[in-house]
Amino acid sequence: MAKDAVPARREGPVTMPVDLSQIVRYRRWLWRILLALILLAALGFASRDLILGKPVETHSAVRGDLLQTVVASGRIITPQRVSIGAVITERVARIPVREGQSVGRNDVLIVLDDKDERAALDQARASEAQADARLRQLRELVLPAAEQALVQAQANALQTRQAYERTLSLHEKGFVGRSQLDDAKRNLDVADSQLRAARLQVQSNGPSGSDYALAQTALQQAKANLGAAQVKLEQTVIRAPVDGVLIARNIEPGNVAQAGKELMVLAPAGETQVVVHIDERQLSRLALRQKALGSADAFPGERFAAELVYINPGVDPLRGSVEVKLKVPEPPAYLRQDMSVSVDIEVARRTNSVIVPTETVRDATGREPWVLAIRGFRAVRQPVKLGVRGDTRVEILEGVEPGDELIPATNALIEADQRVRAVAVAPASGAK
Repeated sequence: MAKDAVPARREGPVTMPVDLSQIVRYRRWLWRILLALILLAALGFASRDLILGKPVETHSAVRGDLLQTVVASGRIITPQRVSIGAVITERVARIPVREGQSVGRNDVLIVLDDKDERAALDQARASEAQADARLRQLRELVLPAAEQALVQAQANALQTRQAYERTLSLHEKGFVGRSQLDDAKRNLDVADSQLRAARLQVQSNGPSGSDYALAQTALQQAKANLGAAQVKLEQTVIRAPVDGVLIARNIEPGNVAQAGKELMVLAPAGETQVVVHIDERQLSRLALRQKALGSADAFPGERFAAELVYINPGVDPLRGSVEVKLKVPEPPAYLRQDMSVSVDIEVARRTNSVIVPTETVRDATGREPWVLAIRGFRAVRQPVKLGVRGDTRVEILEGVEPGDELIPATNALIEADQRVRAVAVAPASGAK
């Protein structure tokens, strides 16, 4: 290569000179614009509260159905309990039933030792047979013999009287002496006496006589003793007086059952009831035939229907409560005697009414209840007239219309005439 040769020219991008001061100025303008936007946004947010009002959560009044109930707790009962006891004192031989078992009328509950009672029954039967035999003996043997003796006594008396009359006639004629007449008279008196005795014997042994009456009385007494012995034997077997469920058992085989002591308790089958005590302040709301729903504490997920059938006319002064009974027309199988239950008694129902949450009503128990409603971005104190009250909802008769926004009473920061706006609405349901 020659010395004066020119090297080839390399082609590539051309770098322009950069003005750093201009970039700095550009970035400053961007930050100023961004800061201005943030300030404008903050001013707009603050002015919104000033213009539209402070945001508050509200509940809307709606139309719906409302159910008012009275809630109370009580227990399950049957109309009565039957205490099972023994009439006699005897040792328990056998108990063929267990606690909680359903039994029918006349089912055997307890069997007592009956050896003494059976012996007494055999003795009473023997006494009855003896008394009956004695009465038959009077009718079949003694009375006929007495009647035959009477016939003989009558014939003997007749013959003796005829002999006396002949002797008297001969004595008057002088053919016999005084001694023969006296002998004839004595024989006549003896014959008359024997006749009277025979008549008395027949009368005594006859159906209207004393001996017959004594025999009859003895037979009746023997039969009475036999009946008493049979009853006492029957008392050794204790039976169920009615259909029901055995809910308590206080005796075991081998124990001595004391007469008059409660051995078992039977809950008769029949109408199941719930007994509750309700605050006397609720008395004006209660009425017969009101419907209710109950639930047992042991089965909280189960519900059963009930109906109010009894309101005690008196008030318990110690509790300040009224006893109320509800019948359970179709009791579920899990209900037990004395089981704890809760009931919701339906005392009022409204349909298509204006309903608001209870928490929005202020001075609800006073004479002049009121709500704090939003009208044109202002909180307005609005008097209301209340109707039926449920657990969490209340009926408004006057003062509020469906769709009105109401401020809960729990929000104590908002006052009447304050500028506000609704930001969250929790509509009222038409439930209880």
